[in-house]
Amino acid sequence: MDTVRVAVAQVASVFADKSACIEKAVRTIRDAGSKGAQLVLLPEAMIPGYPRGFTYGAYVGNRTTAGRKDFERYWHASMTLDEAETRPLREAAQEAGAYVALGISERSDEGNGGTLYNSLLYIGPSGDLLGCHRKLMPTGSERLIWGCGDGSTLTTLDTPFGLIGGLICWENYMPLARMAMYAKGVSIYLAPTADHRDSWGATLRHIACEGRCFVLGCNQYFTRSMYPPDLALYEELAHLPEELCRGGSAIVDPFGEYVCEPLYGSEGILYADLELGKIHQGHLDFDVVGHYNRPDVFKFSVNETPNRAMTRDTG
Repeated sequence: MDTVRVAVAQVASVFADKSACIEKAVRTIRDAGSKGAQLVLLPEAMIPGYPRGFTYGAYVGNRTTAGRKDFERYWHASMTLDEAETRPLREAAQEAGAYVALGISERSDEGNGGTLYNSLLYIGPSGDLLGCHRKLMPTGSERLIWGCGDGSTLTTLDTPFGLIGGLICWENYMPLARMAMYAKGVSIYLAPTADHRDSWGATLRHIACEGRCFVLGCNQYFTRSMYPPDLALYEELAHLPEELCRGGSAIVDPFGEYVCEPLYGSEGILYADLELGKIHQGHLDFDVVGHYNRPDVFKFSVNETPNRAMTRDTG
């Protein structure tokens, strides 16, 4: 394929309401598909929302009952990869005829499912669940909410328009995690995030230049008034500004130039027809895993073994 039409959906979650978030994601996927999108990216933790500003009543040496209740609510609103739970999203992708990548808070299938993961779910145009990447290192206080993923979920997908894959938010500041994506051959790099600072745009542009790939950056637009007022610790949010996340979704080409400038201040969907030949044009003078690499000097390996709590010895 010479071109591919992509959609980056800067949409807000219906916080801690799994069903409403799924319904909104389904509408968004269908809308993008009706406009010809072959690849649709939705934000980090779209389902059931990114808990910006939350403490969950936790500080060093103490946790509160109210904070535990808010976490319980978030835990129940998080998604499993169960066939029935993902069906509406898979059906929407099939109806749209598009590949879909969607940020979720994922409930573990291990043990009693106590651990949540910040994950990126991949769905194919035939409605199949193709993979799920778990964020390797939750950032700062996120570690109270989400566990660490492992190398077994460094997902990439082979599509008619090239290899797609990506990392979540500040994972993209991990040089070796980026190198893993480049080494796998990613040509369309997905970077859902909750970072709305000006410096995030520089990050997206750097990745595009470094990887000689298209980069799709996707954020949410979210305001304080979008939080449900019946949260146990709702009063903790009173000091926050009304505009909690201004967005900043963007699309960048392999030379670090904006195909779509960052979108700030509203929800919306960015559309672009990517000229895939630019990827190979960029390799004239730079290939981070090829002629601009020095494997005789630098050694790099990835542990892709699942890191489960228990394995069964059948010997």
